[in-house]
Amino acid sequence: MPSVLPLGDPAPPDGLLPAQAAQGAGNRAFGLYVHIPFCAVRCGYCDFNTYTATELGGGASQDAYAGTAASEVAFAARVLAGSGVPARQLSTVFFGGGTPTLLPADDLALILRAAVDEWGIEDGAEVTTEANPDSVTPESLAVLKAAGFTRVSFGMQSAVPHVLKVLDRTHTPSRVPQVVQWAREAGLAVSLDLIYGTPGESLDDWRYSLETALSYEPDHISAYALIVEDGTKLAAQMRRGEVPGIDDDDHADKYELADQLISAAGLGWYEVSNWARTPEQACRHNLAYWRGDDWWGIGPGAHSHVGGVRWWNVKHPTAYAGRLAQGASPAAGRETLDGETRTVERIMLEARLQAGLEVATLSAVGRHEVAGLIADGLVDPAAAFRGRLVLTLKGRLLADAVVRRILPD
Repeated sequence: MPSVLPLGDPAPPDGLLPAQAAQGAGNRAFGLYVHIPFCAVRCGYCDFNTYTATELGGGASQDAYAGTAASEVAFAARVLAGSGVPARQLSTVFFGGGTPTLLPADDLALILRAAVDEWGIEDGAEVTTEANPDSVTPESLAVLKAAGFTRVSFGMQSAVPHVLKVLDRTHTPSRVPQVVQWAREAGLAVSLDLIYGTPGESLDDWRYSLETALSYEPDHISAYALIVEDGTKLAAQMRRGEVPGIDDDDHADKYELADQLISAAGLGWYEVSNWARTPEQACRHNLAYWRGDDWWGIGPGAHSHVGGVRWWNVKHPTAYAGRLAQGASPAAGRETLDGETRTVERIMLEARLQAGLEVATLSAVGRHEVAGLIADGLVDPAAAFRGRLVLTLKGRLLADAVVRRILPD
C-alpha cells in the first residue's frame, strides 16, 4: 500500500457511492483487502504506508487496531447496502501491510470474523495473510487456520545474508524453512516472495536464493524487481554513492533466470511476476485486481474499487481511527472512472496475465500494432491468431513497453 495518496475528488462523509458502482455488480467478484500498517522495522526500500510505533494513540494503537478495522467493516457494509450494491459473499480476503502478523493471530481472526459476519464467504474462498518469517509461531499459524485462513505469503526476499542486510530484513535465512514447515503442519498453502536486483546482489546470489526457495516446494512464488522509490533510505544511500544504482540489464538477466528455474521446478507463470504450482494455486485475490473486480480496502491508506468507482482512505492511522470513531467515512478522496479510462486500465492489467488480453479490446491502432509485436518477438503468434494477446518471455521483460504500444492514442 504506497504511502503517497493520489489526487482526486472529495469523498462524501457518508461514503455513499454513485449509481455506477451498483451497475453489473452481481456479475463481479467481491473481495476484501485489510491493511495492517505496523512493522517492527522499516525496510530501507519500503515506500508503503507503515509505522513502527506500537502506540500511535487512541484507536490507532496496535492493541486497538483490530476493533478499529472491524468498525470499518461494519461501515463498509452499510455504505454498500445504502448505495444499492447487491450483497455478495466474499470470494477472497487478503491481509497485507506492513506486517499483518505483528498483530496477535486472534486479532486477525477478529477482523476476518467481522467481515464474514457482514457478508458471508464463498465455499473454497481464498483467505491470505502476508507474514515476515520472524513474526509467526506454530501456535499463531494454527490459530489463523482455525479462523478460516487458507494461505500465508512469507516475505523471504533472499536467502543471502548480505542481501537481506541491504534490504534491512530482520529474519535469518534459516528461519524460512522452519516457518514453511509450520505453515504446512497447520494446513496452510505457502507462497514465498522474493526480490531481485538488490545493490550488491550477484547473479549467483540470485540463483542461490531461487534454488533455496524452490527447495522448500512452495505452492506459489512471487519474484519482484527492486524498485527504489524517492524518500526511502535506499534511495538516499544511492544518491550518496554508498550502494550502486539499479541496472536494467541486471534485472533482465535475473528475471530470465527466475523464469527458467521456477518453470523447471514445475510452477507456471500466470502474471509477469508470479508463478503457481497449479492454476488453482494462483493468488485469486491479486487476479481480482488485475481483472477489475470489486474490493473494499480496510485500513489507513487502503484503496477500494467498486464498479469503476475508486477511493482511498486517509493515510495516518490516528486520522483513520478518528473518522471511524465519529461515524464518518475514512476516505480521503475518490474518482469515478469513465469508460475510456476503464478500458485503458484493463489493457494495462490484463496484458500482464498469462491468460492474455482479448485483441478485440484494443483500438484500431492497437490492433494494428499487434503484428509488429509479433514480428519483434514480444507476443505469442498462435495466441494472437486465436484473438488473444499473450506475452512471450521477451514480452514479459518489456511488458511496460508493450502496453505503451497498444494503448489508445
